[in-house]
Amino acid sequence: MHIEELYTIYKQYPSISTDTRNIIKDSIFFALKGANFNGNYFADQALANGAAYVVIDEVAFKKGDQYILVDDVLTALQDLAQYHRKQLQIPVIGITGTNGKTTSKELLYAVLSQHFKTFATKGNLNNHIGVPLSLLAIDRSYEIAIIEMGANHFGEIAFLSNISQPTHGLITNVGKAHLEGFGSFEGVKKTKGELYDYLQDHNGILFLQGDNNHLVEMAAQRSIDTVIRYGFSDFNDVIGKLIIANPYLSIAWQQKGQQLPYEVPTNLTGSYNTENFLAAIAVGLHFGLNAEEINNGIISYVPQNNRSQITKTERNTVVADFYNANASSMAAALDNMEVLTANNKVVILGDMFEMGEEAYEEHKNIIQKAVKLGFNKLIFVGKEFYKQKSDKAEFYKTTEEAKAAVIDLSDSFVLLKASRGMAFENLIALL
Repeated sequence: MHIEELYTIYKQYPSISTDTRNIIKDSIFFALKGANFNGNYFADQALANGAAYVVIDEVAFKKGDQYILVDDVLTALQDLAQYHRKQLQIPVIGITGTNGKTTSKELLYAVLSQHFKTFATKGNLNNHIGVPLSLLAIDRSYEIAIIEMGANHFGEIAFLSNISQPTHGLITNVGKAHLEGFGSFEGVKKTKGELYDYLQDHNGILFLQGDNNHLVEMAAQRSIDTVIRYGFSDFNDVIGKLIIANPYLSIAWQQKGQQLPYEVPTNLTGSYNTENFLAAIAVGLHFGLNAEEINNGIISYVPQNNRSQITKTERNTVVADFYNANASSMAAALDNMEVLTANNKVVILGDMFEMGEEAYEEHKNIIQKAVKLGFNKLIFVGKEFYKQKSDKAEFYKTTEEAKAAVIDLSDSFVLLKASRGMAFENLIALL
């Protein structure tokens, strides 16, 4: 079936399903395949559960007109999303980066939605499946869209940019993450920079952290006509500073040439998030929002999903920041913990995944940094940290083993930071 024909069906049934356990009535079910499953086997069930059509790629499963046969289901999903994107006459802001892209996406949404009907990627649907699903969830009532793009190998941001076709772009930062796929920090910069390449080739507008030397260098290597800078130095178009971080941030910001800054309280911890706020401010100003709308958006944002999220339990105050972790975000979390005022600081760190050949060295660096900062209690969890066990802290191979070390903590300010696979949500329940 040609993409135009599939799009005609999509316009009649504009909901997409990929899981028979959560079928949307009158949706199109895409029978995706994975390492351990074949969606073609569930086509009949999808129809029985309410789908209007199923898209399959094995002829043996075609049993009638409701079965749409394509060469490859995933490719069909991606092609449909790209075709749909071309029909949308709205700005699309593409966001990527090593750290902070989801928080930045949510801050942009909080600001822009004060003025526009805004779509933003749900959760972390930011890969080769999630981005197409996000695009296909955008109907014509939306006035602006924010699409988050993640990557763990070369060419992925270029591929996702070609599907989502951003008119505007933002790289939050570049750091040491997914090194198994990228090979090195230079590999990270090359892949994230593919968003800049797309903006260059399609006359896009770039929002640039003007004090980040890596990003400035990457932008300077391209010819992007419109660059809007935000940061902490006076030469930026949007200038900001951190006023308080104890534990919630209060920030000040102003446009270049403006005399008096605005001061805004927030519901977010982590001094490293200041630049994420400034990015949202720069985007809001570019799209015509006034200061009151922007500040209302900032104030309204409350973090979720264990990203720089403060949780007060009956016994402790916990910074839950274990949705993901890498060398740069781990170091930033430790720096933030150091400056906070608290009587009993406890740091519990779990392994950083996908670090490749640099895993040993990067975990070593984090241990050294944490020990040097002199917290009241240090606990390291995971196989990589355990390889460097010493008497300078407590070490546990698994999260399960670490439970006994945290269950009796009280009157403490606790940082929980780890890669998602460490399942640190099982620790917060004990605190």
